[in-house]
Amino acid sequence: MLRGESGTGKELIAHAIHYNSPRANAPFIKVSCAALPESLIESELFGYEKGAFTGAHQSKKGRFEMATGGTLFLDEIGELSLATQVKLLRVLQEREFERLGGTQTIRTNVRLITATHRSLERAIEEGAFRSDLYYRLNVFPIAIPPLRERKADLLQLADHFLEKFSREHHKSIKRISTPAIDMLMSYHWPGNVRELTNALERAVVVCDGQVIHAHHLPPTLQTAEASGTVPAISLSDAVETFEKDLIQDALKSSRGIRAEAARLLKTTDRVLNYKVEKYSIDYRRFMARQEE
Repeated sequence: MLRGESGTGKELIAHAIHYNSPRANAPFIKVSCAALPESLIESELFGYEKGAFTGAHQSKKGRFEMATGGTLFLDEIGELSLATQVKLLRVLQEREFERLGGTQTIRTNVRLITATHRSLERAIEEGAFRSDLYYRLNVFPIAIPPLRERKADLLQLADHFLEKFSREHHKSIKRISTPAIDMLMSYHWPGNVRELTNALERAVVVCDGQVIHAHHLPPTLQTAEASGTVPAISLSDAVETFEKDLIQDALKSSRGIRAEAARLLKTTDRVLNYKVEKYSIDYRRFMARQEE
């Protein structure tokens, strides 16, 4: 059972478990329990026989049969109705089931991976989830921490998405600027990896050069507001943010050498030093990176 907030990558982890196991050459079948109406979930899981209901013109295999020898991934398991939970419990206990409208018992051999962002313990207390099913499913729980608790992974993920979306959108973007990295690291990421994915794709789409700057990132990251709203920003503040971003990026390219950064920005040493002091930019940290 994969436990974690929405957007943490539970489905990717389920894929990784399957494709790094002896069942890798067998099917990987996914069912989103939240996406299917209650009237369809049973026939989707267990299949049905011809004539089982109006419109059943031929027999159909269910997901358990389709996943034979492989892995069945039940996403959002906490959304199953109590009636379906009973049928799922029987499959886990007996490893057999019947299609809807059928009498033939079908044996099943699958690895079952489930995922949820809900507190199943609370659902049990509220009578919305069966405790006996919970203990059957919770044999090997894996807790997936939110992105805000995995900041060490953030830069590797960002680089991966930058390369992926640059290729998809036919752009030649080489890297993410230091101010943009600082912004990514300081944000709280309520949408987790899914939100990071969307933020990097947006940045790639709007970027017209080879470097992702802070102003290419979504406004929510620039304000770091949990509400996700976009407050008004003055023109002078926007200009200063953009100017500071460019100066830090130039200092990174010049390894902290201010005279070289001034040349890159086509300005004088005096103007650059004034801006460095005005924005309290520590140019020495870029020199330290060179020494490392």
